[in-house]
Formats: sequence, C-alpha cells, structure tokens
Amino acid sequence: MTIQHRYDPHRKYEPRQPGTGGAKTSAMIASLAAEGYDSVSAPFGHALVDTARNDPRIVGLTADLAKYTDLHVFAEAFPDRFYQMGMAEQVMVSAAAGMAREGFVPFATTYAVFASRRAYDFIAMAIAEEYLPVKIVCALPGLTTGYGPSHQATEDLAIFRGLPNLTIVDPCDAIDVAEAVPAIIDHPGPVYMRLLRGKVPSVLRQHCPHYKFELGKAKLLRDGGDALVISSGFMTMRALDAAVQMEREGISVAVLHCPTIKPLDTDTILAEAGRGTRLVVTAENHTVIGGLGEAVAGTLLTHGVTPPFRMIGLPDRFLDAGALPTLHDRYGISTDAMIRQIRGWL
Repeated sequence: MTIQHRYDPHRKYEPRQPGTGGAKTSAMIASLAAEGYDSVSAPFGHALVDTARNDPRIVGLTADLAKYTDLHVFAEAFPDRFYQMGMAEQVMVSAAAGMAREGFVPFATTYAVFASRRAYDFIAMAIAEEYLPVKIVCALPGLTTGYGPSHQATEDLAIFRGLPNLTIVDPCDAIDVAEAVPAIIDHPGPVYMRLLRGKVPSVLRQHCPHYKFELGKAKLLRDGGDALVISSGFMTMRALDAAVQMEREGISVAVLHCPTIKPLDTDTILAEAGRGTRLVVTAENHTVIGGLGEAVAGTLLTHGVTPPFRMIGLPDRFLDAGALPTLHDRYGISTDAMIRQIRGWL
C-alpha cells in the first residue's frame, strides 16, 4: 500500500503578500448557510443566564473568548460569577476543577481546538478522572471557521471519545443548544459540548414540531425507506435539507439525529439501522477518523447488524483556509455534496 503525504519537500513556500488576506475575512468567518430558517442570537449564553438565575452554583470561566463563545451574555448578567482567565486554557480548566470541588458547576468556554489540543491532559487528570461536574463548552467545532488548521477542530471528538467519564454533546441548532444547557447541568459528571455560537439557526422543530433534547438519546426526525442518515451537529440540518430535496426526486431518506456522541444511544441506532434494507449513512462535521461514523460502525458490527454502510465526514488531513461554503462543498459536507454522495451510493 502506498501512503501519499501532502507535504512536498521541494515545494517553494512564498511569503504572504501584504494586503492579500483582508478581503477574505468576512467570508471566512461568515455564519453557516441556513436558508429558510429563523435564527436565535447567542442561545447558549441566554440559556445559561436563564438557568443560573435559580442556581447559584453556576459560574462561568473563559480563556479570553467570552464574546466568541457567547459567555459575554452571562458575564453581563452575573459579573461576580464570571472569571476571565486569559489565554491560559490549562489554568482555566484546572481552576474549574477546583471550583467544582467546592460545590460549584463551572462552565469553561474556549475554542474546541484549544480545549482538545492544549488542555487535554488537565481535563483528563483534574476533571474526568475525578468525575467533577465541569462543563466544557467550545466554539468552532469541526469545520466551522475558514481560518485553517490552527482553528479547525476537525479531530476533537476523536480526542475526547477515548476519555473515560466524559459525556460528549454535539447539538444541531439553537433549540438543541438551549435545551442542552439545563440537561448537562443536571448530569453529575463532566461534559464536553460543541458550541454553535452567534446567530444560530432554529431547525429541528420546523421538521419535527415535538422535538426535545434529551441527553443520551437519539431522535428520528423523519422516516424514509431508501436511506437512513445518522447525523450530529449541524450535519443534521444538512441531512434534513438533503432529505427534503431528494424526496422531490422520489428518493426517501430518514434522518436520525444523535446529539449525544458519548454515551451513544445504541438501542435506537440498532433498531433503526436494522429496520429493512436501507442504506445507512453517517454524517458529521468531523474527520472520518474516530468520530460518530466509526462509533456507529463499531456498534453495528459488534451487534451483528450489517446494512450497506457509508460515511460522510471530513477527510483525514489538515484542511484549507477559505470561505465556509466553498470549504464545505470541497470537503463533502454541504447539502449539495451530501445529495451527490447519497444519490451515487443508491
């Protein structure tokens, strides 16, 4: 087997020319494309404030990113319960662990790359091993920024899935984010939650009016006889949009939303994947290595459920910088790209 590397030792690296990056900035930080949906501003921050009014245990910490993780809403409401830790993620999670030992429920926010890459050992030793109720809520999960590998947390689920005692949540939209906040507070142990920040689309109830987030539960949002998409995060929005468009072509696609990555709702996944002869497709905003797709594949194989199976996710490599719509289509996680792939597999 030949392994191909992207690194070329003969490549000439040109210095960046002044003025070449500014024009792309607005496109590179644009919100996710969500045509046809209303949006909610800072659902995490507002949900945390609403819950904290009746729960004095809740405190907020951030590593110099309050505005960019929507924690500024909490800081304005409860300045005496907000801690700006500076650009020191290891210190932040260690302080959160100390607060948890004193009876508080700390919410520690930063970017997903910084929590998973910089602070992992501190989270493992100070929080997860001790089973402390620290809630680590992180913006820019997967490919939700165009600023390249330094900020694209394409492997955060793979890093954290192997950590004992840690619950992992990947919400789809503003409803999921807001309803997840009180749910993870009620959970007695540590939680890592991927965060959609800023103006977040409200998707789920438009497709499934009675949807409600439940920690550890997957929900069938729509049924279909040709394919079943098992998805998390904003890829559930893409799966729903793809299913609506493909229905016009006579292709019937079911969507099973899995907002909790760990522990996985194996009962629901096995029941849906084992029903009929549908193609089963996982869809995630994460590398195909170590995320939802491999978790579902392992679940199916170990239980003897073997439908036709495919994975939609990011490739196992460092990704380019650029505008999000372009990157999502390039790496196969846009709605159009999803439709092309499912249509081809069918």
